[in-house]
Amino acid sequence: MKFRKMHGLGNDFVILDQKQIKHGMLTNAQIRYICDRHLGVGCDQLVVLEPSSVADIFARFYNGDGSESDACGNATRCAADIIMKEQGSQSCTIETGAGVLNCMRADEGMVTVDMGAPVSVGNLDLTEDPLDSPTTVDMGNPHCVFFVDNVEDIDVETLGSAVENNALFPGRTNVEFVEIINDTKMRQRTWERGAGITLACGSGACAVAVAGLNAGKTARKVEVELDGGALFIELAENDHVLMTGPIAYVFDGEIKDL
Repeated sequence: MKFRKMHGLGNDFVILDQKQIKHGMLTNAQIRYICDRHLGVGCDQLVVLEPSSVADIFARFYNGDGSESDACGNATRCAADIIMKEQGSQSCTIETGAGVLNCMRADEGMVTVDMGAPVSVGNLDLTEDPLDSPTTVDMGNPHCVFFVDNVEDIDVETLGSAVENNALFPGRTNVEFVEIINDTKMRQRTWERGAGITLACGSGACAVAVAGLNAGKTARKVEVELDGGALFIELAENDHVLMTGPIAYVFDGEIKDL
């Protein structure tokens, strides 16, 4: 089974191409093995590219614990770059569990993905949590956004894990801790559902931009600084969220035994 290792700002992926050659559905144990950084290839998420009847491909996303996610912004950019190179095109469409996403080339080798409009935006009162009440944003996958004074002071692992598994989120949630630098720049650290701390989260950056605008803290165009680098988010007038950022190829390989 051949694979490609890629990353977007350090958020890394093992990508399996099953558009023509079908290997069948992977088991939870096989997914966890591939994602394991000691025993397998190692990655934050596993991405499987499959045929689609409504787009250029269907992208299926799995977290490191074997659970499936409907959306992954950084992985979508990586998949888009693969497809656009194969097609020799400047744009492509990718079907995901969150819908069909339009992707296109951007300046300086970056890729833009129209992540669509937020499914929902709301506020919660987590009375047992030491932080202020968060904003919830559903970008096809759930996010819980906390605005903090200094993101470097936050124990991301302890608080992120607690919020992810809070009873208010029966399907668990991604958690973002965000510091407002100014109205066009934000600093984000992420605890990803099923993956833990990651260097970047694309759908999370979209969520924090939506939460910032919704709270009157930021403008429609923002730079979101993550541990692995910067993403550029634009909230269009039609409420669609445009995410632009880099991608990188690491290596290709082959998995002999699963």
